[in-house]
Amino acid sequence: MSILTSPRGKVEVVHCRRTESQDIFCIKSLVRKFTQKLFGKLNIIYLLEKANLAVTVCNDKEEIMAHSIFLDYPNWNVAKQDNWISVFRELDKEIPCTPLNTLFMHFFVAVDEYATGCLKEIIRTVFKAVPELFFIFLIVPTYVSLGSTLITVFDQVGNIPCLNYNEDFAVHICHRHNHYPQLHIRKARVEGKAVGFMSVCSSVNLPLLHECFDLGPFHGFCVPHPDDILKPSNESSLEESEDSESKSGSQIFHKVVEEPEMTSEMTSEIITQEKDAETVSCEEVLSSVFSRVSEDMQDMEKNLSILSLVDEDDVASSLSSSLLFSVESSHFRPLYLGDSAAFCIQLFCIDERYEASLFPDKNFCLISVPHLTPEFVLIQNFVKVVPFNNCTLDHDLYVFHRAGLLRSITIRLAKFLDTPGVEKLVSTLLLSTKILDDLAQYNEAARDPDGTALQVFVAEVADQIVGIAVIRKEMDIEYIRSHYNIEDFIYFSHHQQEEHGRLNHFALNPIFRHYTKFFLKEILRLGYKSCLYYPVYSQAREGKLQSSHSHSLTSALHYLVPVRPRRQIVYPLEKLGINAPSKEVSKDQMSYALNHTNRKLTLEPKITVNARIVVVGASSVGISFLETLVFCHCFNDKDYALMSLCSWVNVVVGRMTAIDRAAKQVVVSKNEIVFYDHLILCTGQQYQVPCPTGAGIEQHLTNREVMELSRQRYTGTVPSNLFILNDEEDCLRTLFWLRNNSVFTEGKVIVYGNTLDAYTTVETLLNIGMRGSCIYFVHPPAESNITCINNYDVESAVEDALSAAGVTVYHDALLAQWNHGQDPDPIYNACFTTSTKPFRLDCSVFFSFYKKNVDYETFKAFNDACLVYDGRLVIDTTFHTNDIAIRAAGSLTKFSNRYYSNEWSHSNFSSKEIGFQLAAAMLSLFDPTLEPMTEPPADLDRLIPMYKGAKIQGGILPGSQPDFGTDIVTGNAKRGTYFRLYINSYKLVETITCLSKEPFPSSNYIRLFGQHEQVLNNLCTRYDDKLIPDLYSYFTEPWCMALFHDRFIDLKKELRQILISKQEEGKPTMEQLAYQLEEEEINLNEKPQKYLQRVFEDSIYKSMLERSILDYLHYNQYHLPMYAWPGII
Repeated sequence: MSILTSPRGKVEVVHCRRTESQDIFCIKSLVRKFTQKLFGKLNIIYLLEKANLAVTVCNDKEEIMAHSIFLDYPNWNVAKQDNWISVFRELDKEIPCTPLNTLFMHFFVAVDEYATGCLKEIIRTVFKAVPELFFIFLIVPTYVSLGSTLITVFDQVGNIPCLNYNEDFAVHICHRHNHYPQLHIRKARVEGKAVGFMSVCSSVNLPLLHECFDLGPFHGFCVPHPDDILKPSNESSLEESEDSESKSGSQIFHKVVEEPEMTSEMTSEIITQEKDAETVSCEEVLSSVFSRVSEDMQDMEKNLSILSLVDEDDVASSLSSSLLFSVESSHFRPLYLGDSAAFCIQLFCIDERYEASLFPDKNFCLISVPHLTPEFVLIQNFVKVVPFNNCTLDHDLYVFHRAGLLRSITIRLAKFLDTPGVEKLVSTLLLSTKILDDLAQYNEAARDPDGTALQVFVAEVADQIVGIAVIRKEMDIEYIRSHYNIEDFIYFSHHQQEEHGRLNHFALNPIFRHYTKFFLKEILRLGYKSCLYYPVYSQAREGKLQSSHSHSLTSALHYLVPVRPRRQIVYPLEKLGINAPSKEVSKDQMSYALNHTNRKLTLEPKITVNARIVVVGASSVGISFLETLVFCHCFNDKDYALMSLCSWVNVVVGRMTAIDRAAKQVVVSKNEIVFYDHLILCTGQQYQVPCPTGAGIEQHLTNREVMELSRQRYTGTVPSNLFILNDEEDCLRTLFWLRNNSVFTEGKVIVYGNTLDAYTTVETLLNIGMRGSCIYFVHPPAESNITCINNYDVESAVEDALSAAGVTVYHDALLAQWNHGQDPDPIYNACFTTSTKPFRLDCSVFFSFYKKNVDYETFKAFNDACLVYDGRLVIDTTFHTNDIAIRAAGSLTKFSNRYYSNEWSHSNFSSKEIGFQLAAAMLSLFDPTLEPMTEPPADLDRLIPMYKGAKIQGGILPGSQPDFGTDIVTGNAKRGTYFRLYINSYKLVETITCLSKEPFPSSNYIRLFGQHEQVLNNLCTRYDDKLIPDLYSYFTEPWCMALFHDRFIDLKKELRQILISKQEEGKPTMEQLAYQLEEEEINLNEKPQKYLQRVFEDSIYKSMLERSILDYLHYNQYHLPMYAWPGII
């Protein structure tokens, strides 16, 4: 924050922030006629969409005091955006402006009284936000003076003509050094004043680093040696690796520096002559550490003195592809025999107002920091080194290469002569052939054979190719808009179709990784693009076709933002006919996760959080939690390919067997260790091996006598033909076993359980060819009057279907013995007790769906770690266990007894919503603008939270009447046309039950949950008038498509906000009026509903709601073309 004083002595406390869309109205109010003379008549929204950086100054009341917009090309059309450098260098050869160090001010407004102070505050903020920035240009017509404000910052350097018409424009410049200090670095001494301190050491424990980290991209931090062993002897076993840089890990090392008797160790101080100086760039610090030569950075770039230090024999090896990506093998580690080429920073500290040589023979600077250390300015330009999976060290390792100090990086369109350099760059990449094919295609025709425009850009340093990017014109932009929430990041209508591009390949030498955002920014400028999209396809599956570009590669994924997928309407296309949406919107494509960047994001800061978050359990809660951390949105379980969590999450396959709370580590499969900073337990409950009661059939015992024995844990041999199905992998293994053992034709099967999974298993067995007469469906005694189906009509239809298929059903049967109590492996018969007499069944396979519970090994891990367990893992209302670093959620958990709510637990609610809320509770821990909380506030820990999401169950079944409310039922369960809606006393849809022999759009029907019956086109009235013979057909009519739209909930919120807002002075809002009627504060001679309707018709609210609905339909026309609005009829 800063304090500004006006000429009249008024004081304002101000701060700068990024401009937001809601600022536009206030910004427009600051525009004067003089502003238009300086910058022209501009569309502020359009300019903000295309800006690289927009800064707003606010006072302590959040009132906007000033605003400015910056782009990476000049305004007033004095030069083309892809070719302005030569024009400005001819203007003044003493100004070494480049796209890296230059921005252009396109707009500035301010409150007149504080304009000068606000301008200087903006300029300081821009230089601080963009460390590489040295020059800001301002271009205005020559006949217009700058005025008293702008002239305090900008100096004129010359005039240039306009490209389109005969008029000259004055060019003014603002230099960084006028607003930021120049730091000076020297060796530390006792006397003197310093603002920073750094201790560096040339002795590095390279063997430890080689053991723990993948150093292949950096040649092991060693000087190349002819006897280096870089590949295993068996060449065929070597697997090529994709961009290892993009898959950074999270488990790093403890100590890099050795402590021998003789070390080369130096310290330096960072000093400055300026009192008001603030931060400076990482390069200013490191350049002095790397070298003590007196030449400035430009001279070093010209004579390649820095690059030559990489390899004394061959400069090219410093930037060769061997430095680019590692070849990782779990059994092979390269052997580096050359001398160490690295030094490390032992200690670094600097005044927060400042951020700034000693090893001219070293190429790599290393620094290690603890995992939870916030990312500070120095390491933001470092590359994080990827650890090996077996790394047990608790620090992150970062590296910076000497060549990374070069500022002469150039991004340009590729040409034919670049082919050898690109071949060398990508030679170790799995996709090298595709990249080279695209380069050849671009050089030949600049477009694909199908006509799609193609562009290839290269990054060049000192005449060497260090990066390549391939983009294509985005041909499916309407599909992307309708299937992904790209409008979270852009105003779609302000971007032309040709401005959208698809990033197909991106590879950059990791020693220049800190220039990735600059590379992307230059692609947008030179390619005349405003947005880039990068799809991540799921891994190829056998028998499924893959897109030719589905296995693309990018090392820039860290700098892109993931885009949330949108829920899609399942359209009845035949019924809609010409009113159906376009094929671009409704077509089926291979699913992919979408990543995005645009001009606004190229200079957006991104803070890396190195906290190790370990999630145990791939349950719906766990997946929803992870997805929310990535997208801040609840996940779509229709297709996990829409999320591509593997791009952001490291997956460890195994079973948790122990938790070491002191060391903060999870033991997996008894011998693997995974370290954590935050542990999330979402293991849920699974079907367990049932425990036979042991009652012999000859004893003639009943269920009541042996019920307690069935609750014990089974500890014997697990039979090989006993199948417990908890996930898709279990099902696939079982199906494989059944086919290999000829069970379909010869064996008999027992399905034991009364859950929905048991019913769907019987249906699956029938569907894959099992005879119904060979299936025994055994229901254990029910523990509640509420069944898994909970609908008498559906249950009757299912019972009839089972009987027709020949399936034998037994009720209230409790498992007593396998094989008469003898060796149970394999099972060839099973005995059951009932409430009357026992019975025995022969079988070849036994499926059990009897009671879900917490896995024993999981329970033992909790118990041994002294986590409080009372039937389930005990948590508080903020998901904490008795360990502040361990949280839990889902059916695994229960609330502490102090809440007196044992009947309520997470198992009562939607798993997706619980995962979302768990992530929301944790996101505040990683927000750098918030102070971390060590314990939850007391007022948040009194009442248990309630969730509103629907708890959904479904499956393919074989072919409870409410106390209050209304049943709306059509069809017949036995004929497979059953559809039931239960409307509660508040006229809201509370239960949806569908039983159909035909597939139905379940994702559409789920959106009906919680809707008022009047929203469903006066459903109850129409049903009473016998106008709805079939609900399946009713919900395919065009009028209801908006109900299924993913943004319909936003429309409802907007309409409600209008009704509760104060629109007319002296009159109550519609909400206040409803409350008055409810409290009988108004005496009426008519029904309250009619009174409300009459008041609404005569009020301003009616027109506002109609306008809002029409805007919604117009804006979402591509999804909802079946609706009419004024002007099209």
